[in-house]
Amino acid sequence: MTVKQAVGKVHLWLGLASGLVVFIVSLTGAIFVFQDEIRDLTEPWRKVEAQATAQLLPSRLQEAALVKHPEVKKATTWVTYFGPERSATVFFTDPAGTPTQVYLNPYTGRVLHEQNLRYHFFSIVQAIHMTLLLPEAVAKWVVGGSVIIFVVMLVTGLVLWWPKRKQERKQRLTIKWGARWRRVNYDLHNVLGFYAASIAAVLALTGLFMVFPGLLDSAVLVANGGREYPQEKDVAKVDTLQAVTAANQPVPDLVYRTVRRRSPQAEMVLIGPTGMGKAPAYCWAYQRTLHYYHRDDYAFHPVSGEVLQARFHTSKSNGGKLSDMNYDLHTGQILGLGGKIVAFLASLISASLPVTGTVLWWGRKQKSKKARKHPKPLVTR
Repeated sequence: MTVKQAVGKVHLWLGLASGLVVFIVSLTGAIFVFQDEIRDLTEPWRKVEAQATAQLLPSRLQEAALVKHPEVKKATTWVTYFGPERSATVFFTDPAGTPTQVYLNPYTGRVLHEQNLRYHFFSIVQAIHMTLLLPEAVAKWVVGGSVIIFVVMLVTGLVLWWPKRKQERKQRLTIKWGARWRRVNYDLHNVLGFYAASIAAVLALTGLFMVFPGLLDSAVLVANGGREYPQEKDVAKVDTLQAVTAANQPVPDLVYRTVRRRSPQAEMVLIGPTGMGKAPAYCWAYQRTLHYYHRDDYAFHPVSGEVLQARFHTSKSNGGKLSDMNYDLHTGQILGLGGKIVAFLASLISASLPVTGTVLWWGRKQKSKKARKHPKPLVTR
């Protein structure tokens, strides 16, 4: 058995083992890529008319959002400002475990819509994409393991695709649409797989970084040239033994005012729960709405509102910036609409590879059976 034949065997059996998971994950990923654009068209409550007045403080939005939910504590909610022409949201999970998102006009506090995210289409698509609706501990290895296999498949596929002679390259780069369907299927698998391989690898690796944080840490170390930045790993802590003076205003309001002052260019501001005094209150300020790469990170004392930690994008290492851009790389939105289109096409092609590969394997299997059943007669002279 030659090396290429051995690689072919590995490619075949790994593909059959992971094909179904790769198909589902890739297809749901393709659907999810344009979720913001689709939701902006189908959910009018996501947009508001910009006004010259300042947007309301978080405590006012929390109060308005929880009128129908008195059992939910303000300190457990997430408040997000998405910019001057978008509604603000208050997210919480009620005592029954229902994840709820309330959309409000940030200038008036009027509730525009309340959404149960458990049954939202894109929430379900995202859950399937990330876990296949399996328990998280199981999904980590089923989905993560299959994506690792997919990366290996991309490498072995390139080895199998690589032509021995230069004159064969043109043939390997085009699809013969006028040929028989088996040949077209073969070309779809090989040619499209080649064109999508590099983008598919980026999508797969960035997805693995979310599943296995240790892999992301390794990528960050490589991006930093092997240099460590301990300050970027420091976790803000609350000294519960130290007596502090309570803030003279709601902590979320103090957090919001501080972040608006220190990160004035931020379009999107996400304020986390203030907790019960034991954990810091976190806030993230993003330069662009619905983009998660360029961000400043804050941690506040949940009682006094004192700034415990402030980490600005401009001061982060290359590895830190790489970590921040991981989601935008995974969805393609790091390059705007064009990047999303590329990610969408690469995801569709990735979903097609297990299908065309299985058809290719099945056809060869049937051909082999026929050959064994009807052997060629011996010709004698």
